[in-house]
Amino acid sequence: MSAQPVNFAPFEAKMRREGLEEIVIDNFRYYYTALVHGDTGLVPESQIQPVSALPNLEHLGAYEEAGRAALARVAVLKLNGGLGTSMGLERAKSVLVAREGLTFLDIIARQNLADRALYGQTIPLIFMNSFNTDADTREVLARYPELACAVPQTMLQHKVPKVLQATLRPAVWPAEPELEWCPPGHGEVYVALATSGLLEQLLRHDYEYLFISNADNLGATLDLTLLGFMAQHQIPFLMEVASRTKADRKGGHLARRADGRLMLREVAQCPDEDLIHFQDIARHRYFNTNNIWVNLHRLKELLEEGHNVIKLPLIRNRKTLDPRDPDSLPVYQLETAMGAAIEVFPDAQAVRVPRSRFVPVKTCADLLVLRSDVYRLDANARLRRHPDALAVNPVVTLDKNYYTLIDDFEARFPAPPSLMACSALTVEGDVFFEPGSTFRGTVKVVNRSGAQRRLLPVTLVNEVREV
Repeated sequence: MSAQPVNFAPFEAKMRREGLEEIVIDNFRYYYTALVHGDTGLVPESQIQPVSALPNLEHLGAYEEAGRAALARVAVLKLNGGLGTSMGLERAKSVLVAREGLTFLDIIARQNLADRALYGQTIPLIFMNSFNTDADTREVLARYPELACAVPQTMLQHKVPKVLQATLRPAVWPAEPELEWCPPGHGEVYVALATSGLLEQLLRHDYEYLFISNADNLGATLDLTLLGFMAQHQIPFLMEVASRTKADRKGGHLARRADGRLMLREVAQCPDEDLIHFQDIARHRYFNTNNIWVNLHRLKELLEEGHNVIKLPLIRNRKTLDPRDPDSLPVYQLETAMGAAIEVFPDAQAVRVPRSRFVPVKTCADLLVLRSDVYRLDANARLRRHPDALAVNPVVTLDKNYYTLIDDFEARFPAPPSLMACSALTVEGDVFFEPGSTFRGTVKVVNRSGAQRRLLPVTLVNEVREV
C-alpha cells in the first residue's frame, strides 16, 4: 500500500457546500482513503474460488408457509435512479412503456397492489430515486393513491465528487458543475436507508425484511418461498443468483473468498490478465441478479458497528470528466455494488433462481423482447412467458446506427414482430418493420442500400432476408 498522505479536506468542504449529510461524507472518506492508499478494487483470480453448488429455489417449496407467516414484516424497495441515457432518454427509464401501454412503474405498482389484495397485507412499496428521476416517479405514483401507507414511498440516493486521476483532487468543471458529481453506485442504498430515516421507520413499524431489486427488472416480484427460507434460517442477507450463459460473461459473478465467505466480483474489479477466467461460465457459474433480501435489524447492527460506514469493496471506475467527451480529463468514479454486501454480512447466503426472475431492460433490443409475444402480463400484473415460447429469450442484435436510441427504435418498430419461436434476430441497416411479421429460428434482416427500406408483414424461418 502507498504511504501517500490523505488530503480529504477539499472533498469534505465541497460536500458540505452541497449540503450532503455526515454519513455520506464519512462513507466517501473511507473509499477515498482506500484509493489514496493504493486500493484498486481489483480481485485477482488467485484470491478467490468458484462456487460449486447452491440451494435451488425450485427445491425450496416447503418454505412457502414460513414466507406467508412473515408477510406482515416485509417491505419492497425498487432501485429507480437511472435515466436510461444509453437509450437516449432524458427522463426516468422506468416511465418507458414496458408492455400493453403500461410503464415499468405502472406495472410495479399494480404488482404490489395485487400482492396486497392476494395476501391481505399492506406491503410497503418504496422507490430509491435520484434527483433526476424523483419528479417523474412521483408523477406516476400519483395515479395510485392506494399505495400510500405508514412508510414513505420514495427516498433519494446521494451523489459524490469525481476524483481527478492525475492529482486525486476533486474534479472541477465550471461550465457544467453537475459533471463534477457522480452516483456512488447502488451499494449506497444501505447508507440512503439510514440518512433518509427510512430504516428507522421500517423498524419502528415492525418491518424486518426488505426485498430490493432494479425497477427495470419486472421479473423481480415478491416470492413467499425466498422470504420463508430467509426468515426460517435467520439469514441476514440473501442474494438471488442465476446460472450464467454466454450472454452473461461480462456480468458480475459469485465467488468465495479464502475465508469461505461468499463475494461478488464485478468486471471492473477483474485484472485484465484474469478476464479469461472471469468469462469462463463453466468455472464461475452464477451471476448476481441484483435481487437482494436484507434483514433490517442486522443492517442496523452493521451500520452501528461501522460507525455508519458499511465497508463494501471499492469499485474504481475509470471515466472521463465529461462522459460525452473522451478527450476530457480522466477521473475516477468511486462506486460500490449493492450485492457486494454479501461479504460483509456474516452468514450471508445465495440461492439459485430461475431466469424468469431476471428480465432486465438495458437496451432497445431488451425492450423489443419484453414488448413481444414472448411475454404477457397475468391478472396480477406479473410477467409470464407465453406457454409456447422457447425456454430461452431470443438473442436480439440491432444495428447500433439505427436502433440504439429509443426514439429511433420506436420509429422503426411501431409494434414488435412475433418472437415466440425465434432463437436469434439480427438486423443490419435501416429497416422499418411493418406490424404483423413472425420470426422463427435464426433470422437476419439486412438492408445494404443506405436508405430506409420497409419489411412488409412476413413469416421468416431460419432465413436471411434482404430488403
